[in-house]
Amino acid sequence: MTNATATTTAKHSGGDVEKSGTSALVTKQGTTTIADTVVQKIAGLATREVSGVHDLGGGAARAFNALRERIPGASASAGQGVSVEVGEKQAAVDLQILVEYGVSIADLSRAVRRNVITAVERMTGLEVVEVNINVSDVHLPSDDEGDDQADTGRVQ
Repeated sequence: MTNATATTTAKHSGGDVEKSGTSALVTKQGTTTIADTVVQKIAGLATREVSGVHDLGGGAARAFNALRERIPGASASAGQGVSVEVGEKQAAVDLQILVEYGVSIADLSRAVRRNVITAVERMTGLEVVEVNINVSDVHLPSDDEGDDQADTGRVQ
């Protein structure tokens, strides 16, 4: 028997990333394929775990999600604001986040990257080659106050 090593190339953000070797997902007994949505959900949940991340997605996605939450039985999308590319052995993740005001964006980005890479690699066995983060907005504490006043009215 020969021990073959596979070489895959993932294209993302204009660059090629090549990785050689064997994978826990491809064995003599069979192949395990992981859907993009699985990696997308894992990355989304891992991002939300980091303190300082207020929400994921752009303005339109967040507005649509707010409408969806008002529908009985509907649930928020765990993959909102997350796009991924998944190969046989590697994955690349793009995140669009809304940060809390006052949080160091550089420190937050490092923490999000570390958490996403750890979660995806631990749960899937895929190597995460990059995590790109787009900070689309800053959440201000005054944004929440307007919602509370509209619900309570003038008289308490």
